[in-house]
Formats: sequence, structure tokens, C-alpha cells
Amino acid sequence: MSAKRFVDTNILLYARDLSEPEKQPIAENLMRELWRSRTGRLSVQVLNEYFVNATQKLKPGLTKEEAWSDVEALNVWEPLVMDTDLLNAAYKINGRYGLSWWDSLIVAAAVHSDCDEILSEDLSSEQIYDGIPVINPFA
Repeated sequence: MSAKRFVDTNILLYARDLSEPEKQPIAENLMRELWRSRTGRLSVQVLNEYFVNATQKLKPGLTKEEAWSDVEALNVWEPLVMDTDLLNAAYKINGRYGLSWWDSLIVAAAVHSDCDEILSEDLSSEQIYDGIPVINPFA
């Protein structure tokens, strides 16, 4: 069985960001591989962040309909829902590693999703959080 890979928001955004000619094809190819292998994992938090940033911060941004279409497609990955167990885990991770709250939620979601790695540009590449290494595909 292939390794489960938790996908941070920045990977999804770069896959659609035409203003990033170096990172966009890397992210696009990575997403294509995650779809092919069915190894991508994410959380509802990631989908929330993606929708807001894709429609408000990307230049050129996506329409709400385009971004929502992406969100609906990614629902096939069965995103992890926020609950009190996840919040408690994120709180402990936040205290243990001193990460931002949002990054603590990402790590907690990856742990709860039983992932083998976290794909992120924002977290420290090659750092290991609760046994899960961070991989920066752009490094």
C-alpha cells in the first residue's frame, strides 16, 4: 500500500497559481500523482483555507464557482472534520513544538489521518512532528 500523504493548503494553491511559474507545475504534477495513487489526505481546515485564498488572494484568482468545484472534487478524499479530539491534539502539538495554531491543526489532522508524511512549504522541511516527516516538494 502506498504512503498516505497529508496535503497542506499551499500545495493546492500552487497547483492553481499561474503567477508561480516554477512552483505551479511541481504542485500540479504532485496533485496529479496524488489523484492517480489515491494517497492524498487533507482536512476541512485545508479546504476552507483553499477556498478563501483561491478566491481572494491568488492573482489571477479563481471564481467562487471554480474554487468550489475544486473543493467538491477534493471531498472524494474524505477530509478530516474538525472535532474536539482534533482540537485537543492540536493544543498538545502546539505546546510541544511551538507551531502556529493553524500548523498545529495541520499536524494533528495528519496524525489523526494516519499519514506517513506531510506535504507543505510552510512547515520546516524534513522536521518530524509526532513521527510524521514534513516534505517540501519545492525544496
